[in-house]
Amino acid sequence: MNEFTIALLLTIVAFLYASVGHGGASGYIAVMTLLGFAPELVRPTALTLNLFVSAMAFVQFARAGHFRWSLFRPFAAASMPLAWIGARIHLDTVLYKRILAICLAIAVARLLGFFGGGDERKAPPTVWLALVIGAVLGLVSGMIGIGGGILLSPLLLLFGWSTAKESAAVSAAFIFVNSAAGLVSLALSKGLDFYTSDHLFWIAAALMGGSLGAYVGAQRFSQLRLRQVLGVVLLLASFKLFFA
Repeated sequence: MNEFTIALLLTIVAFLYASVGHGGASGYIAVMTLLGFAPELVRPTALTLNLFVSAMAFVQFARAGHFRWSLFRPFAAASMPLAWIGARIHLDTVLYKRILAICLAIAVARLLGFFGGGDERKAPPTVWLALVIGAVLGLVSGMIGIGGGILLSPLLLLFGWSTAKESAAVSAAFIFVNSAAGLVSLALSKGLDFYTSDHLFWIAAALMGGSLGAYVGAQRFSQLRLRQVLGVVLLLASFKLFFA
């Protein structure tokens, strides 16, 4: 598959994920893994793209007034150091694909609205509960190479801790800090040899899709049909990875 086709796929993934406040790492990983890229390249690439796209998503949702610092802080405080540690854990390839498949299935459920629409907000979790959840999500995020927002936002919606757009804003910030922690950890432990000449092209493609998706998600409309299409694609990818 040529580089333009890969860049197009990354652009589409970034657009759709950013529209719900996510960086798209699980989607990038699915695309690259199914195309035969090695995990040694997939993880840092996904984290890099995640970093840029989640930043764009956060800016758009925060500008629209949806970010809640008090909700974000305890989750992030525990997740960042664990994401750093998780990035240094090497997983067996089969186990890596299985965990990724589960993360994709959760992403599908989130995109299809199975965790609720976030129409009402209840009391936030206790600080200790948020710290425990953040630590677990941070560790998994670091090991797989995602920011963890695809795992956090379903919890925020399921338990009514935020509205849908607040979930998007908090998840985008959560993804950014965890992606940064994981990427720095990988760079310090393995160096920067994983970057290739294609990365700038991929980053530009993801930024283009992510900035447009974040704007549409924060300012315009819900993109329900597009999310449903992405959900079906990711569901197929999840089955393929789990049974590969």
